[in-house]
Amino acid sequence: MSTLVFGHKSPDTDATMSAIIWAWYLTNVLGGDAKPVLLGQPNTEAAFVLKHWGFEQPEIIADVSANDRVVIVDTNNPAELPPSINEATIMAIIDHHMLVGGLKSKTPINVVMRPLACTATVMHDIMGENVEKLPREIRGAMLSCIVSDTLEFRSPTTTDHDRIVAEKLAADLGVSIPELAAAMFAAKSDVSSFSDAELLRMDSKEYSVAGKELRISVLETTAPAVVLNRKAALMAAMPEVAQADGADQVLLFVVDILREEATLLVPNDLVKQMAEASFGVKVSGDTVVLPGVMSRKKQIIPSLKL
Repeated sequence: MSTLVFGHKSPDTDATMSAIIWAWYLTNVLGGDAKPVLLGQPNTEAAFVLKHWGFEQPEIIADVSANDRVVIVDTNNPAELPPSINEATIMAIIDHHMLVGGLKSKTPINVVMRPLACTATVMHDIMGENVEKLPREIRGAMLSCIVSDTLEFRSPTTTDHDRIVAEKLAADLGVSIPELAAAMFAAKSDVSSFSDAELLRMDSKEYSVAGKELRISVLETTAPAVVLNRKAALMAAMPEVAQADGADQVLLFVVDILREEATLLVPNDLVKQMAEASFGVKVSGDTVVLPGVMSRKKQIIPSLKL
């Protein structure tokens, strides 16, 4: 039986392509038998990257069983993983997020977590000289992950090492990073076909603050007006999404990639209080602009309080 390799629910480019990269590496370099799978429909940018580099979309699974061997990439949070994850045999975890806790392995495993902007950068380092064995499409997937997670090096999560790895991959591939990024961000910004509920769940994480269960959603875009023009409908959809997902509140941050700022939708007093306590702003309407805020991992989640 193949080892299943997957990232988090609501798969973005890094979660989608890192699963493909590592499954290919396990199978073709380390001599194993691995298969990439997804825990949901990939977002529009990830779908573009799949097509751009010639990959078929991996199978989407709902859960795992005690018979499954798995490798987890781009998360270590049980809330973002299949319900039965602790029943499966976890073989390894490769991640770049903070340690959450709650996962249980049946045997000692390899865990690699590094403070880099992207899981694919971590994988590049693990592979070492074996990177030379990667085919063009796998290197392209790796480059796309770094471009996505660093927002073309605009995100404060970006490290010098992420940039060096990306620029080396781009040079080897003969790819222009600005051109690739523009195409990826255009795909990410096209959300016209998604319902309000789908947008609220497209790129979201679960997190608790002062006893409140939050679904923290981020939409990164080069066309924020397209999303903000739907703010009334999005805010109206928040209570139903929160109730269905077992949360007290949905927070939606619309990240303007080019202006390097986020706009937080403010549907009620709870979000107003949280915004003012967390970011030191004064909220007077149903949105508030947060200059320089682009990273959920580094700037939003660490700041949240009531």
